[in-house]
Formats: sequence, structure tokens, C-alpha cells
Amino acid sequence: MDSSRVWRVYLLGGFVVLGIFMLLPYGMPRDVLYVVIGLCGVVAMLVSAARFRSAVSLPWALMGTGVLMAVLGDGLWVYYEHIAEVNPFPSLADGFYLLEYPIVAAALHILARRRRSPADRESRLDSAILVVGLVLPYWVLLIDPRLDSDGPVLTRAILLGYPLADALMLAGLVRLLTTAGARTPAFRMITAELVGVLAGDVVFVLVEDPQGFSLSLGVIPFLTAYLLWGAAALHPSAPDLLRATPEAAPSLTPRRLLTLTAVVLLAPGTLIVQLAFGLELDAWAVAVTSAALFMLVVARMAAMLRRMQEQADRLDEIARTDTLTGLPNRRTLDAQLAREYERAARDGAPLCLALLDLDHFKRFNDTHGHQAGDELLAGAATAWSLVITSGDMLARYGGEEFVLLMPGRTLDDAEHLLAALRVVTPQGQSFSAGLALWDGRESALGLLRRADTALYAAKDAGRARTARAAPAVTPGGPPLEPTSLTTG
Repeated sequence: MDSSRVWRVYLLGGFVVLGIFMLLPYGMPRDVLYVVIGLCGVVAMLVSAARFRSAVSLPWALMGTGVLMAVLGDGLWVYYEHIAEVNPFPSLADGFYLLEYPIVAAALHILARRRRSPADRESRLDSAILVVGLVLPYWVLLIDPRLDSDGPVLTRAILLGYPLADALMLAGLVRLLTTAGARTPAFRMITAELVGVLAGDVVFVLVEDPQGFSLSLGVIPFLTAYLLWGAAALHPSAPDLLRATPEAAPSLTPRRLLTLTAVVLLAPGTLIVQLAFGLELDAWAVAVTSAALFMLVVARMAAMLRRMQEQADRLDEIARTDTLTGLPNRRTLDAQLAREYERAARDGAPLCLALLDLDHFKRFNDTHGHQAGDELLAGAATAWSLVITSGDMLARYGGEEFVLLMPGRTLDDAEHLLAALRVVTPQGQSFSAGLALWDGRESALGLLRRADTALYAAKDAGRARTARAAPAVTPGGPPLEPTSLTTG
């Protein structure tokens, strides 16, 4: 049978068997059927874990082993109830039941850790907030009453162990739900069955069923969980539990914010309910929980502000950098040019600027394609950056044009540097350059305009050469000198 249909057949057949279970009168056949349903889920998980042979096989194997512990506990209860006709507590069955929780929680921890992306830092804080807030009702309703119960130490330890085990599994479930991994159908079924187990435990404890499996309504969450375990393991998406999503980290969506707010309000809400109904106050539990939640919320706010600052820094970097070549863009060039103007005027140092243009770039694009043209631009930027010194600045001006700002260099020094750049230009290509020396008075636009005029002169003279720009003209000053050319 096609694997995409196996899980449907399994799930449909399981619900049919569940209906039969509900119709059967209380007795050994019905309880044996209960054990068989759980055992089928275990077999499905362990077989799937062996079949995957990948990183996801370990979590599935652990989940199958954990559920097997619960099924063994069920089997022992059938023996106690119908063969030995005793109802011992605590018993070996309780040991098997309690083993399920840490094993499954370990599987959930592995899944959460492997699904979490490096950028997913806030999810741990979110899960901590949810766990601390949700554990408070467990403490008030289930854990605290058992601390005051009478009886042998082992009995009290087992009574306390069940709600503590629930809290451990709840922590694993919350940790898994706050990761940014893919929400596959198998993932959703696992989530549903874990919620079923936790809900079943709460119902079972609050109802205090004295006859084990006799209360059909109380065991339905556990039976449904067994069915969903097996269906999730057989689903085609079962191997994809570790698949990441394009989203690097879960954002603070309105739904997540609303959930965190509701959970944080559980602490004062618990106190309000106890005061309103005249119940015994759990002041210490509420106080400790409120303090822990306060610190976690502050840490979450700090993490959010830190991420916002990182994003602002990244946006500023993007705004100042050319995405193709990684060089400073026109905006950064203008700011640096203003700073170099001020420094050159103060120190009386020379300041040269060259405008570079890759020769026959359009023809290169038409021949080799635009992708190859982009590779040429990026390669030229990388090769030239390795030659220039830290005091120089290479920026992309636009298209195939670059600007080289050379503070402290004379025209001769600048020409030698341009000659060195020409040697390392990749793919056998060449460039033309217009070189201008700042006269100490002209604007940045005037300096660029003179360099651009010299660049056109270099191209008109045959390309693959450098042309010196004519000196700047001041009002009433001497006429322009002719542009000089070099091919070095």
C-alpha cells in the first residue's frame, strides 16, 4: 500500500476500534483491547524509527520507547485488575507510567534543539515564560495538595511524581512549540496527542477513578493519544520533523504576544480567584512565580531590543553598502569624501579621486550573460580591494563605474596605484580611468565632474588607460590645461 495512505487506514481503523472499545462492557476483553491499541502505536513508532535511518530516528525511537513504558503499565494494570484481582498503589505499573514522561520529554528536547535556528534566541525565553506561568495551576491544583497528604513516603512520592512528570512533559511540549521549525502534519499530531495525555492526566487525577480503566470518558484522551502517536509515525511527513523553515526566528506575532500576556496574568489571576472564593492562599507560590515571570519578561524585552538594534545596524549597513560587490555605495562615498575634504584642508595633504569604468562591459554582458557580468563586477571589486591600502576607499558609483578615493596621494602615486589595479583586473578585462586632484576649493561635485570628463577622454583615446583631469577653473582664473593621458 502507498505510504501516503497507510497512516489514513491506520487512523481510520483505530477510531473504529476505539468505537468498539466504547461499546464493550467493562471487563478484561475491553482492557486488553486498550493495551492492544497502545501497543499498535508503539510498533508503528519503533518501526518508523528503524526505517528513517537519519537524525530524526532517535527522537522517534525515544518517543516509541516512552509510550512502550505506558503500555507496559497498562498491561500490569490488566493483570492486577482481572487476574490477581488486587488494586495496589503504588505498584510496578506506576514505575512504568512515570518512566514514560522523562523519555518522551528527552525526545521533545532533542527535536526542539535540532529544529532551533542559531537566530532563534528568544524562543527559549518564550518557552520559559510559558512553562513558569502554566506550572502555577499545576502546583495549586495538583502538586501542593499532595505535599500535605498522609501516608508512606513512597506513596507520597508517587502521588507527587505524576504532576511533576506532567510539568516535565509540558516543558518539553512548550519548548517544541516555540521553535521555528516546520509545522508538518506529523508535528501537529504529536502536539495534539501530548495535549491529550496532559489533559487525560488532569481529568484522571481530578475524577480519581478507583477502577482503573472502568471510566470510558477518562481513558479516551489516552487512547486517542495512542492512535495519534502511530498515525504521526506513519505519516509521510514523519521524517521531516527536523526540517527548518525559511523564517530564521519566530517573530513576536500578535498571537504569541497574546499567549504570553495571558500566561503572565495567570499568577495574579490565581491570587484573585483564591481571594474571590475565599480559598486558602498560595501566597508563596504566586509570589515566587510572579518574580520569576517578571525577570523573564524583562529578559525578553532586553532580547527584543537587542534584536531591534541588530536589525537597525544591519539596515544601516545595507543602506551604505552595494549589495552586489560589497563595496561602499554612493551614499557612503559622499560622506567619506566630505570627511576627506576636511582632513585634507586641515593637514594640507593632497587628495586624489579616480573614476574607473570597465571597458566594453555591455559587450561582455551581451556575450556572456548578465550573471557573468555581475561576477565580473564582484570579482573586480574583490581583486582591487586586495591591492589598495587601508587609507584608500573603493566605492561603486553605479553600473560598471567605480570611484577610488586616495587621500594623501599625489597624481603620480595615484597613477601607480591605478596601474597596479589594471594588472589584477579579472577575466582579462581592462578599465579606463579619469584622475583628478582636488585644488582645495572646488566642491565634491566639481571634483567628480572633472574626473568624469577625464574618463571620457581616456575612452576616446582608446580605453585601457588613465587620463589626468584638467585643473579646476576658478572665477577669473587661467584657462583649462589639456588633459594628459597615461596607459600604465
